[in-house]
Amino acid sequence: MQKQHQTFHYPEAFRDDSAVDDYHGVKVPDPYRWLEDPDGEQSKAYVEAQNKLTMPFIEKCPVRQQFKDRMTELYDYPKYSCSFKKGKRYFYFYNSGLQNQNVMYVQDSLDGQARVFLDPNTFSEDGTVALRGYSFSEDGEYFAYGLSNSGSDWVTIKFMKVCNQEELPDVLERVKFSCMSWTHDGVGLFYNCYQKQEGKSDGTETSTNLHQKLYYHVLGTDQSKDVLCAEFPDQPKWMEGATVSDDGQYVLLSITEGCDPVNRLWYCDLHKLPNGITDILPWVKLIDNFDAEYDYITNEGTVFTFKTNRNAPKYKLINIDFSDPAESSWKELVPEHTKDVLEWVACVHSKFLVLCYLHDVKNVLQLHELATGRHVKTFPLDVGSIVGYSGRKKDSELFYHFTSFLSPGIIYHYDLTKDAQEPRVFREVTVKGFNPSDYQTVQEFFPSKDGTQIPMFVVHKKGITLDGSHPAFLYGYGGFNISITPSYSVSRLIFVRHLGGILAVANIRGGGEYGETWHKAGCYGKKQNCFDDFQCAAEFLIKKGYSSPQNITINGGSNGGLLVAACANQRPDLFGCVIAQVGVMDMLKFHKFTIGHAWTTDFGCSDKKDDFEWLYKYSPLHNIKVPEGDGKQYPSTLLLTADHDDRVVPLHSLKFIATLQHVVGRSPKQTNPLLIHVDTKAGHGAGKPTAKVIEEVSDMFAFIAQCLNLSWIQ
Repeated sequence: MQKQHQTFHYPEAFRDDSAVDDYHGVKVPDPYRWLEDPDGEQSKAYVEAQNKLTMPFIEKCPVRQQFKDRMTELYDYPKYSCSFKKGKRYFYFYNSGLQNQNVMYVQDSLDGQARVFLDPNTFSEDGTVALRGYSFSEDGEYFAYGLSNSGSDWVTIKFMKVCNQEELPDVLERVKFSCMSWTHDGVGLFYNCYQKQEGKSDGTETSTNLHQKLYYHVLGTDQSKDVLCAEFPDQPKWMEGATVSDDGQYVLLSITEGCDPVNRLWYCDLHKLPNGITDILPWVKLIDNFDAEYDYITNEGTVFTFKTNRNAPKYKLINIDFSDPAESSWKELVPEHTKDVLEWVACVHSKFLVLCYLHDVKNVLQLHELATGRHVKTFPLDVGSIVGYSGRKKDSELFYHFTSFLSPGIIYHYDLTKDAQEPRVFREVTVKGFNPSDYQTVQEFFPSKDGTQIPMFVVHKKGITLDGSHPAFLYGYGGFNISITPSYSVSRLIFVRHLGGILAVANIRGGGEYGETWHKAGCYGKKQNCFDDFQCAAEFLIKKGYSSPQNITINGGSNGGLLVAACANQRPDLFGCVIAQVGVMDMLKFHKFTIGHAWTTDFGCSDKKDDFEWLYKYSPLHNIKVPEGDGKQYPSTLLLTADHDDRVVPLHSLKFIATLQHVVGRSPKQTNPLLIHVDTKAGHGAGKPTAKVIEEVSDMFAFIAQCLNLSWIQ
């Protein structure tokens, strides 16, 4: 079947040729700078014109309704979180299937009757108000919870009495990227907020977020009375989170600059405050540089256990005695593993530690002794990911939630008071109409351009012929030390089942899959490694006969949106389709908007000459050109962004599509569509209601089916 050729009449976008920036003597035109103003009439009209072009194209795709119906049917399965104990009660999140937001339930015992405790679906008719963070007081009698509107990072904190679910009058505003940590006396909690700024703060603004402060709120008082506990007027980019220690005696302050996990660590002994918390706390500076990461696990008196990558890129556990804090006195509790990355650690049942490792992108869960670090047992676990855990030092039981590409979720329960018992299956979820035994997951390793071996998961129907005929959906991220582990995705499985597809997830450098060394190999001037790894992943799929260039769709979001746009610019011949979600596209100016300055820890910053040179080389916005060669064109492209995305502001995608349509869209050989869809009342992704998730994936896969000429397989 021959692909239909279609001419697209893209919206006219005014080009301001006077908009030119000077970077270290290099003149860089910025003709669509006016799109940086989301409230300008011109910007609003431009967004509307783009949506009017995109939506009819997607809606006329015959697969869209079939995909949406199947997605609605298969996504309608019960979803549970781990149960967790607070005070004398148990709580868990549950979604009956298609509810826009998960509902929080409470039980008096594990087999007791479950009652609705908090239902975020009642906060808005369209499900666009979401729960963003929550915290119980130590005795479990008070509950603080954050609400966010339309996917914005801005949060409002409210309070509730747990026993009768009575709403309390306290309200905390201007909260963003905040901790919520109660003092053990239940008097109040630590949280973060920003000062009032000019203009609006609803998630549609682009103004930069600086000078985060730490406050203590006393329950029953007005926010204006809150105590300022930490601020850094000379360090506008510093952000700080407070954690009250397991014994309630100390508050630890973790200070970060940007998204790099390295932190300073200060503490305050709350028992040494005779009048309580009344002013900036008398912080003791335990670690006062940004050399490594220190993550508080627990403490026995003055002996504190931390997870750290200090001289250990794959992380280890150390003990620091606050009465003798010199580094020469630190004790190693669990040494760094030779290959596996220590992802997280929790203390449970007073004397045990739960350690979660990542071994070749698959989780391993172990129990160790707190006193000696000795390994006690390894929990049985299939190939996949631990996506939920609960169990604290004061609890004698723990829960963990396992998932994989083919399993939606199994929650295990383990009671530490019963010797030699194996964890029991507490809840197992199955999806009707999908038989996992028809499919298989393989982990492949392929060489990148410089010879580094890169892992990639490939999921496909059993027994397929490797003849290059299958459409492939290749996903990647590669940044900020984030590991992309196996996860269950209904929409991707529908692509495999009903569009004959292959799912490939490439664990490229820049992520945390093999520790800090792997992360740093995809940062700053080494960012090109991420793009090379991803392009080699596509070439491997072709070489092995999984797919062919015209059948490969690449997809990524945020830093992954940057990844797929850069790869499309560099190798347009290698892909048939590109879906970039909420991508960072303007690498010269990203640090000037909202929280963008925090990403300079991974990307660098164009204000510095050396950084500018490597950023300018790959910046998606600045490297768009018409593909060379007869019959060569740019892959079919769909950008997805949202009006309340105050993480990666929509101007990135808007400036990119305007440039792409101007440079490539006018070429007579470009018949593939170059489109954007700007969603409303949605943000960067967190808290997105189910209805919007279903719409978005249906649009995405309909676009792929239309562009790659795929038909629905019953």
